[in-house]
Formats: sequence, C-alpha cells, structure tokens
Amino acid sequence: MKVGVRELRNNLSRYLDRVHAGDEVVVTDHGREIARVVPIAERKPSALDRLVAEGLATPPMKARRPLPSRGIPASQAVSPLVSELRG
Repeated sequence: MKVGVRELRNNLSRYLDRVHAGDEVVVTDHGREIARVVPIAERKPSALDRLVAEGLATPPMKARRPLPSRGIPASQAVSPLVSELRG
C-alpha cells in the first residue's frame, strides 16, 4: 500500500496497525517512493545468518570482545594493548 507523507503523519497509528498485521507501507513524497515500512518479523537474514544456515560457517561461541579499557597514543607501540586484549 502506498501512502503520502502527510497522510501517514495524520494517521500514523492506523498505518502502524496495518504493518503490525503484516502489510507493507510504502511512503511517498510528491508521488516519489522514499521509504518502506515493514514488520520486523520479515527481517532479511544477514550474510552470516545465511552462511550458518547453509552450514558454511559457525556462529561465534561468545559475544563480541569488549573494547579496550584505554587507548594508546599514535606515538606509542600497540603491542601492550594487543597482549592485554588477547589475555
């Protein structure tokens, strides 16, 4: 279903109810399509998700590594920081 920006703004709840029911809403501005509102459940799988599903990759065993607790100025070696992160 296509809807103009003004119509969407004036009746947002109504259109979000349609999206919740599974419909796709294409937003137009002066007749030109500018956005698409779709239900989250229809999220396309990421490249990693597809590779895992095909058996070509395995998901990570644990969450992402935390960011380093400190930075190193560009004038210093990064070896101590790398060792800290691997530790």
